[in-house]
Amino acid sequence: MEKVEYVVNMIKDMDIKDKLRLAINMSQSSFLPIQYDKKERYKYFDKKLREIDEEYRTTLINFAQTKYFNINFTIAKLIEMTKEEQNQVALFLFNEIKLELNKVKQAI
Repeated sequence: MEKVEYVVNMIKDMDIKDKLRLAINMSQSSFLPIQYDKKERYKYFDKKLREIDEEYRTTLINFAQTKYFNINFTIAKLIEMTKEEQNQVALFLFNEIKLELNKVKQAI
């Protein structure tokens, strides 16, 4: 449970763009057998990130860059977890993104 709490706290410290980038990486990774429909999740997160991040819309993003260290580090931590722990983190992340996007929508 400590691993899950550690990663959840890392996610809480991320901004919405990095949370979406992390969700996209999780949806693409073959190392994370999350129980959710990966293709559908990827489409959703990709669309949302394109709406709020011009750099993502206009540039080919290489997530291996040091600029995305926190995302890569989080993915590495997720790979070390059990399948159940990975799914707990994925559920938290997906709900966190939904809440933040709703806040942004209400602010507009």
